[in-house]
This record gives sequence, C-alpha cells and structure tokens, in this order.
Amino acid sequence: MQNDIQPLNDTLISKSLSAADYVPTLDAMLARTLERIDLKKQQGLRTPDELWIVDHNDVYTLGQAGKEEHILQRTDTPIIKTDRGGQVTWHGHGQLVIYWLFDLDSLKWSVRNLVSHAEQAIEDVINDCLCSSPSNSDNISAHARRDAPGVYLYADNAATDDSTTIDNKSFDNKIMLGKMASLGFKIKHGFSYHGIAINLNCDLSSFNAINPCGYAGMQMLRLSDFVNMQTESEAQTEQHTSNSFSYEVVTQKLVDNIAKRHAGLIELRAITPK
Repeated sequence: MQNDIQPLNDTLISKSLSAADYVPTLDAMLARTLERIDLKKQQGLRTPDELWIVDHNDVYTLGQAGKEEHILQRTDTPIIKTDRGGQVTWHGHGQLVIYWLFDLDSLKWSVRNLVSHAEQAIEDVINDCLCSSPSNSDNISAHARRDAPGVYLYADNAATDDSTTIDNKSFDNKIMLGKMASLGFKIKHGFSYHGIAINLNCDLSSFNAINPCGYAGMQMLRLSDFVNMQTESEAQTEQHTSNSFSYEVVTQKLVDNIAKRHAGLIELRAITPK
C-alpha cells in the first residue's frame, strides 16, 4: 500500500492508497478522524480536510445497519462489517473509491449538503465523460435519486427496451438502466469519513453474490461499457486516442470537481424531487 499525498488547496489534501486492504484502511481513517476531532476540541485547530483515493483489494463491506440476508452467496472474498451507512457493497480493482474526511461544521455543510455534493460531483464527471463519447446515441445521462442514494444512468425512453430496465423507474422521460456509483458516510462530532465508490472498469460479476446496497435485482453498471476507456497496459504506455479516458483521468476530474466544491467554487444544484 503506497501513500501519495498532494495539497489541493489551503484546507484540502489528497492521499492515494493502492492495493489497500479494507480493515487497515478503515482503522487509519478512523484514527485520523478521531485525531482531528481531538485537535479541534482541545486546541481549536482546524486541520486540512482530506480526500483518500483508494484502490481496494477485493472486499464486501456491510454497513452499520446492514442485513446479512442481502449476501446471497459466500465466496472467497472477505466480508467486513463496518460503521458507515448503507447495506452491503463490493470494493475492488477498477473501482474508484474516494473517502471524504471533512470537517462539516467548518465548511458549514449539513449532512444533506455532503451527500448532495458527493452525488452531484459524480454526476458532473460521468456526464462529462458521456457527452464526450460519440457512441452515446441513446442520450444516456447520470442522475441521483432522492429515494435511493447513489448515481444511476438513464436513457431516453424511446431508445430503450423496457425489458432492460429496473422496475421502470423514470426520470424526466428517461428509463433507468442501473447504478454506477454508491455512497455511504459516517459522521462523528461533525466530521465525515467513508465516502463514494464509482465503477470504472472493474469486473461487475462480484456484485452477483449480493443485493447491491440492499436492492434485489439492481443492475450495476461500469463507465467502461459506455465510454472508451484505456486498458491498464495502454495507460502505462501512454497510448491515447481521441475521446478515450483512463482510470487516472477520471479520478483527476472527480478530485478537481470535489476540490472546487470544497472551496465554494461550485454551488449545489436544486435537488431532484424523485
């Protein structure tokens, strides 16, 4: 597990962890949060907020109120109970995980603000990638839902066969195709940790052993099935074609968007009533 720390602005840094096991990452995240809480309470210090960009080794995690009935099949992949919100999900290579270690009180963000900023940052980046793809003939776009946290892909109703939809949930004349990004946070004394997970070019078969986020039959999606994403070998040899994206490029787009939101440069949009 390698650490790469970068300053993003005066009050935000990023930290990258590769091939990270879940339990030591969680332990370190909790320890850092408790340390920041103590520094603020005892010394009045505002420490820089942190984005942890994590490439996890394969793991299933079960949220604080998670129900084991949503684990459909036991595999060799470890199942870890954790203290975030939400049900069961999978993390692994090819999925972008970003943990938000934020002092919400100093930012003057409510928990709802945090969730909305997370969802809208993901929407911004996924839609930017989709708009750049010449193959997006069905006008596919990313949207959050009020009734189910996360970010989902929708296609124009007329361009989509209803047999491919999940219980025909519609949004602005669109049909939901499935879920691309999940989120779950924990708040302790006004400080957040845990965060978001976006499927970029991962193997989606790992989701077959669970009801993702507690939703039976939820179709999980990955960005590489909708835009041209470079393989790892192409990215390493710096091969680049027009309208193609790499894991690193998408990661940087998302980190830049979050940093602007943290600095107050991107305001929240109106939240969909759906």
